[in-house]
Amino acid sequence: QVQLVESGGGSVQAGGSLRLSCAASGYGSSPYCMGWFRQAPGKEREGVAAVGRDGNTRYADSVKGRFTISKDNAKNTLYLQMNSLKPEDTAMYYCAADVPALLCYSGSFDSLRGRSYRSWGQGTQVTVSS
Repeated sequence: QVQLVESGGGSVQAGGSLRLSCAASGYGSSPYCMGWFRQAPGKEREGVAAVGRDGNTRYADSVKGRFTISKDNAKNTLYLQMNSLKPEDTAMYYCAADVPALLCYSGSFDSLRGRSYRSWGQGTQVTVSS
């Protein structure tokens, strides 16, 4: 199991920015396939952004052009830079990792589907006020 610890959440006004970090550790940790998800009360979990083994990225349509996912493989740390935040971005944000190795390395998985991942962080709250 991979242990994931998010940080960087907080409260900002609309138009502001935050950078979330997710540090991965423990057995099976991998820098290759990781993602960010979010869930607001009463809403389904949404895949926000993901990065694959080659650094390729995917984004939900709702955040394209505003959010940037990146990772530091040497540090086993995932980042989510969030700019131009909107009240609709208010949610608990989770990082996810531990995609089965064969799927991760082959790219044969949906990186914005939560069930692709086996390990999850505790979440960090992002609140965007008008």
